Amino acid sequence: MLRAGSAVPCMACRNLLPSRMGVKFRIPLQKLHPLSRAIHHRYTANNNPQRPPHCLAARHYTSLSRLPMRPPKSRSGGHGYQQHRTFWVVRLASKLLKLRYILLGSAVGGGYTAKKTYDEWKDMFPDMSEYTWIVPDFVWELSENFDLDKLASALPEMEEIAKLLPDMEKIGENFTFLKSLLSSGLGSEVNGASGLRLLLETTGDSALRAPDIPPASATMSDSSDKQFKKTSDKEKVDQLQEELVRTQLKYQRMLERLEKENKELRKVVLQKDDKGIHQRKVKKSLIDMYSEVLDILSDYDSNYNTQDHLPRVVVVGDQSAGKTSVLEMIAQARIFPRGSGEMMTRSPVKVTLSEGPHHVAMFKDSTREFDLGKEDDLAALRHEIEIRMRKSVKDGQTVSPETISLSVKGPGIQRMVLVDLPGVISTVTSGMAADTKETIFSISKAYMQNPNAIILCIQDGSVDAERSIVTDLVSQMDPQGKRTIFVLTKVDLAEKNLASPSRIQQIVEGKLFPMKALGYFAVVTGKGSSNESIDSIKDHEEDFFQKSRLLREGMLKAHQVTTKNLSLAVSDCFWKMVRESVEQQADAFKASRFNLETEWKNNYPRLRELDRNELFEKAKNEILDEVISLSQVTPKHWESILQKKLWERVSTHVIENIYLPAAQTMNSGTFNTTVDIKLKQWTDKQLPHKALEVAWETLQEEFARFMAEYKGKDQDDIFDKLKEAVKDESIKRHKWNERAKDNLRVIQHNALEDRSITDKPQWDAAIQFMEETLQSRLKDTDSVIADMVGPDWKQRWLRWMNRTEEQHIRNETKNELERLLKVNEDHTAYLANDEVTTVRKNLEARGVEVDPVLIKDTWHQLFRRHFLQKALLHCNLCRRGFYYYQRHFVDSELECNDVVLFWRIQRMLAITANTLRQELTNTEVRRLEKNVKEVLEDFGEDTGKKVQLITGRRVQLAEDLKKVREIQEKLEAFIEALHKEK
Repeated sequence: MLRAGSAVPCMACRNLLPSRMGVKFRIPLQKLHPLSRAIHHRYTANNNPQRPPHCLAARHYTSLSRLPMRPPKSRSGGHGYQQHRTFWVVRLASKLLKLRYILLGSAVGGGYTAKKTYDEWKDMFPDMSEYTWIVPDFVWELSENFDLDKLASALPEMEEIAKLLPDMEKIGENFTFLKSLLSSGLGSEVNGASGLRLLLETTGDSALRAPDIPPASATMSDSSDKQFKKTSDKEKVDQLQEELVRTQLKYQRMLERLEKENKELRKVVLQKDDKGIHQRKVKKSLIDMYSEVLDILSDYDSNYNTQDHLPRVVVVGDQSAGKTSVLEMIAQARIFPRGSGEMMTRSPVKVTLSEGPHHVAMFKDSTREFDLGKEDDLAALRHEIEIRMRKSVKDGQTVSPETISLSVKGPGIQRMVLVDLPGVISTVTSGMAADTKETIFSISKAYMQNPNAIILCIQDGSVDAERSIVTDLVSQMDPQGKRTIFVLTKVDLAEKNLASPSRIQQIVEGKLFPMKALGYFAVVTGKGSSNESIDSIKDHEEDFFQKSRLLREGMLKAHQVTTKNLSLAVSDCFWKMVRESVEQQADAFKASRFNLETEWKNNYPRLRELDRNELFEKAKNEILDEVISLSQVTPKHWESILQKKLWERVSTHVIENIYLPAAQTMNSGTFNTTVDIKLKQWTDKQLPHKALEVAWETLQEEFARFMAEYKGKDQDDIFDKLKEAVKDESIKRHKWNERAKDNLRVIQHNALEDRSITDKPQWDAAIQFMEETLQSRLKDTDSVIADMVGPDWKQRWLRWMNRTEEQHIRNETKNELERLLKVNEDHTAYLANDEVTTVRKNLEARGVEVDPVLIKDTWHQLFRRHFLQKALLHCNLCRRGFYYYQRHFVDSELECNDVVLFWRIQRMLAITANTLRQELTNTEVRRLEKNVKEVLEDFGEDTGKKVQLITGRRVQLAEDLKKVREIQEKLEAFIEALHKEK
């Protein structure tokens, strides 16, 4: 501290010090404002140069040597002065000793206090050793896996970076020259110099300030000198522009080198992670999560107007404009099929780009990875894409709206989702469907009408801009250009072919087209050869723009060229759009989910929400249970129904073609011979096949019966169409074993050859079988005759029924023929011609005109009835004929060969039914179960079949609920990951 005296030497110091004399102030004079010090010392020197400055009168003191203020003592001579001079050494020594002890004590106390404070603070901190697990393992292993010294040595030295920096002195000189040039009136000759002049005028640097503008008279007098300097000034401007371009390219090459090194390091890290060094599960990338949501939405058809408004990059352009080439440059691989002028993109292709350790591609519905670094895999990938496109196109069409989903991963690839659409055409050529142009327009509009879709409009720079179709289409979808990025391709050909390069400048500045866009880019995507690699195309693109006058003359900005800059810009725009719209879309699906759940609770409160796949699995289990239930059918039941159905199938043939012809013979020998011949023919040609048909039909009926019984329990009617389709398809696929037919033929032939009835019960059973058969046939014959002749007199009187004219004629014919049979009961089965003539004349005599054919037809039914009646009487007589049968009907007028025939038929039916039952239970039921499983598996893989067979509002509602829940959950997970990435 300083002590101020009573006199202040100047006004400045008086203003700085308090007005009261003798007051201490804590600001040393040396720490005053420099300006105040300068003023203070200047005034002091001018006023009294001989007098020492008053600031020397102040002395320093500390808190340890502070003394009370006392008036100054006189220093005149005397004893007091001598004493003071004598003991000043002693007093000084005592003060120094006191100061030593005070300092020592302060040091000891301060050290103890500091140590105690340190211990207290140390105790307050937690033990961080328990939280080392928070840090990932790979942080501790970095020093083991990476050579940090080698990594540091690989970085450029400061001297190298300094060499890459521009020469600021030279640039300053050029800026000074430009400003003087602009100030002298040449600003109109330099493109874009107004902004630079404004920058120079606002810098405030005197070193770069331009000289004043001379008056008009001086300008006129020096016009000849300016005319002489104009050429040299232009050359300097060109040199400056070239130097700026070279500097920018130098920076860009340096950045590319650093990015390449960074890419290699990231690749190494990702490879280490794939090998499991980190011992942790790799999470799904952000772009993969987003792509999954888009895949689900592509199959979702909402009934609540919740449209898919999630962002994606839609690549549109005229055919052969270079859309696919631009997408391949962004994906860094030639992944699409190529053709010269031919339409190659026949359906939308969704490409999900993401970063990964290896450059690979994979389809959504496949597990195969295509190594994009190998030419064989690239060719296979292009072939697979072409096959999928052709499969998606329906018959008679050229393009398809069905989307092919593909993911591409690799080091340094920008994350985004792009959709490559078929190229827009102006004319339908031969070989195309008539509606190809309209279909392409509708597909393009469907993708571009999404308000959050980023439209990547591709324009061919090598053709006249007026021939473009896509620009008008894009202008309709995005008139304000808020989500459109314009890309001019084939700029190398455009610069070579166009007479006016400024036309390219007009295009990339948005002045030639009425279409507006967020940004404009110019790219080069190859030299025209389909065999070029991506690296060679990048080198060609960089060399072109480095030498191009478009960039050198300022027609194109540096950030507007190269596919790399385009990829960065598109990726930034894509993620910006995603962050702005994804939460709004999540809220929309949340509202849709609430509506669907409300409808389900109101309409199906007691049913579980089963979607189509879950319902199919439930129906599948029920059908398999029903097939297994066939094995529970008893053998007796199988044989009973098989024997009954088989006789129903063959009885007509046995009666009409075997029994009746044989019964018309005159003796038993002829009867047996006829029967044996006809049975042999029947067995060889028809009987085995008929038997297998009966067995298969019986199996079907039993299968259907079990389904119907199961349905009566708790079956859902929603499965009826599916079960019927499965049953029909299984029956259609089932083929009975051919060997079974041959085996059955042998068994049936042996059974029919046996004529030995061993006991009376078999004889009685044969008679009963014969009697039942004949009665059934007689009943059928009576019914036919009744239909022929019409109602009898009781029906006519009681029910007021009348005969038709034809029935009246048939009735008269019947009466006449019955009289003939009464006369001759043993009449043959056929009428002779003279008998037909006699009957016709008798009828004509009664006034009935009748045709001979009608007479024969009526006779056939009447004789059939007459024969069956006689056969029944004979059957009753044979009930007691077993004794005569055992004696081979010797010395007996009774012959029962017809009973033996029916016994042979009955035994054949029983043996055939037993054989078919064994075949069914041992083989065919299992084969049917196998067929049903195959059909169910085929139906399960066919989504269209399930949609066709399992229908209804309940199914659609459950499907929508499942999809909406899945979309909402994936969107929420994506949003959470997106917030964490921020």
